[in-house]
Amino acid sequence: MVITYLAGSVAVVLSLFFSRNKQFVYSLLSLFLVWQIWFTFQVCTHAGITDSEYFTFDSLGILLLVTLSIIAIPAAIHSYIYIENHAETPRSRSIYLAALILLIMAISAGYLSNHIAVTWIFTEITTLSASALIYHHRNKLALEGTWKYVFICAISITFIFIGILFLSLALQHAGSDNLSFSNLLAKSQELNPVWLQMAFLFIFTGFTAKLGLVPMFTAGIDAKDTAPAPAGALLASVLMNLGFVGIFRFYIVIANTPLLHWAKLVVGTAAFLSLFVATVYMLKVKNIKRMFAYSGIEHMGIVMLGIAAGGIGYYAAILHIILHAFVKSSLFFQYNQLYRVFQNKSITHIGNYFKYNTTGAMVLLLGFISSAAMPPSGLFVSEFLIFKSLFDAKQILLLIVVLLLLTMIIWAFGKNIFKVLFLPAEGFDDSNVVRTSPWESLSQFLLLAAAVYLGLNPPVEFVQLIKDSIILLPH
Repeated sequence: MVITYLAGSVAVVLSLFFSRNKQFVYSLLSLFLVWQIWFTFQVCTHAGITDSEYFTFDSLGILLLVTLSIIAIPAAIHSYIYIENHAETPRSRSIYLAALILLIMAISAGYLSNHIAVTWIFTEITTLSASALIYHHRNKLALEGTWKYVFICAISITFIFIGILFLSLALQHAGSDNLSFSNLLAKSQELNPVWLQMAFLFIFTGFTAKLGLVPMFTAGIDAKDTAPAPAGALLASVLMNLGFVGIFRFYIVIANTPLLHWAKLVVGTAAFLSLFVATVYMLKVKNIKRMFAYSGIEHMGIVMLGIAAGGIGYYAAILHIILHAFVKSSLFFQYNQLYRVFQNKSITHIGNYFKYNTTGAMVLLLGFISSAAMPPSGLFVSEFLIFKSLFDAKQILLLIVVLLLLTMIIWAFGKNIFKVLFLPAEGFDDSNVVRTSPWESLSQFLLLAAAVYLGLNPPVEFVQLIKDSIILLPH
């Protein structure tokens, strides 16, 4: 089934890349959305089935694939709006949409991968497709952002590859050469601990480039700032979730060995440093798009703290990445309208947004409340559960420091958002403000509502899928 999906998606990508007909290109985009939804439905109805040696329809993959497919629809809609408003050439339009679909395809396959090498391959494909999106504007800043992204991701991919080699050596001790996650878990007690430690360090470090975690968090910041906002929404949400999948599936293997405590220390250290870095940058950032990106580092740090703490933190971490994907993508989708009004992304030159686009301003306000994990945000529930897991793990001092860092982040985030919403912008001429249809904000309201609903009143099936995702972890 996955092979069929990949073949169909590649056919659409190639057709888009070589086509210059406007109607045909948009028809292909619509066709792919139907294809993506069909594939997601098929995966959901075949839950628990191993599609092949390399793919499996497990609970975590289903949760994240559904999340991706939901976000892909507004990503396509806002990409259409973006392209039409920027009067793109037929060539740039085709390349952009082909790269967007390739990115969605690679992330989808990566979520369902049951093999570390297959995850590695599709992670590399996301780098190539994301690079095309980052370089879309074809200017100096886009070129700089693309090269930074490619360079750092190339290093990260190399790290993962070296980690896979170490993992192979660890697996040889168990008399096997099958690197599927299911086999690694079955052989976890027989793996050579020295090689396994080396493998985890390299694989974890490599996937932090996609997850947005220290030490390789810098890969995503320029990318999300430079790429068109609809593409940035995917980079800041579902692509980060792919980084989580790469780490989490291997962490399950480590958790079933005597190295669990050591792995928790590694993950917890990276998570805390990510929160610290996010705090420093949030206090001084003046670019609203980069502010959204640095907020993502904060949230991924919180997620990995939940993983390191264990217990209810496992459940909360998966809940958090899903809710964060809805919230953060809505903020990036709204940025398109914000930039259309002010033609600037400097917070200094943006202001009084409530006056010029009331509906869009409501999205920003609700997005801030949600991202700051204030009630009734669904993220309030997941963050509270992560804090509880730290308390249960008797990490009281760490919890206090984390709360202090989050307080500073919320203050910095709130100060900038309220300036954008209510205070006048410096040197802004409002005699010719572009009017935006309120309907453009509908998708953002729906995504934010989904985050609230899933956090405060999650369906039984949703809760069970999360529980099934963490069932192999020691509690």
